[in-house]
Amino acid sequence: MVKWVKEVQKGSSQDKPVSADIIQIDFFQATHDCVLKMNKLLTSLFALAVASVTAVSVQAQEVKGDAKAAEQKIAMCIGCHGIKGYQASFPAVYKVPMISGQGAKYIANALNAYKTGERKHPTMRSVALGLTPQDVADVSAYYELHGNTLPAPDQIAPAPAKVAELLTKGGCAGCHGANYSKPTTPDFPRIAGQHKDYLYMALKSYKEDGSSTWGRSNAVMGGVAKQYTLAELKMIADYLGSQQGELKVVPQSKFR
Repeated sequence: MVKWVKEVQKGSSQDKPVSADIIQIDFFQATHDCVLKMNKLLTSLFALAVASVTAVSVQAQEVKGDAKAAEQKIAMCIGCHGIKGYQASFPAVYKVPMISGQGAKYIANALNAYKTGERKHPTMRSVALGLTPQDVADVSAYYELHGNTLPAPDQIAPAPAKVAELLTKGGCAGCHGANYSKPTTPDFPRIAGQHKDYLYMALKSYKEDGSSTWGRSNAVMGGVAKQYTLAELKMIADYLGSQQGELKVVPQSKFR
């Protein structure tokens, strides 16, 4: 097959035959070169992304918590978490969570989630925004060790049939441990013995999508919580809150 193209030479024009095979080869060569350049660009961008994530991860790992140093940094914490029976009033009335004996990694994750807006709560966001990464690490380490918490029992009371069914449906023990006090990774919280009303509000918050001031955006917990009705969430919270765990409120002798 011959394709005719017009070529201008010395002010005059003439028709000159050009092989379609040559045109096809030139086209594929140009396409090949373009693909090579695109692959090189994508490889560079991927390497940059990996390097950035690695740098952030390394930086986070380098922040070691100092529980002793945190004694001068917890003034904003003890005003709520250091008073037995203290209740929050937004978005409803419920006891603030017990954090003495909670895992340091989970506390740090929670504080950082309030910073980023993954967790929405005006008071906690303002507290978290005032903390440096070192402050977060120190406070988290402090509360993990606070109160010389005794280990939770390996076995807890069997759940009623309906509650057991709900817990199995959500795969709760797969993250929080068989006794709900020994999480399978430090990222997850200890929840056995936590205040029942707080557990209910926490679970309910994962179902909240539309509020700009309250709710939690977590893909895993959101997917779990949205399987249940509010009545079912309350049943789960009541059972878990009635079990013996490692969490407690340790009254502070004074505000620093």
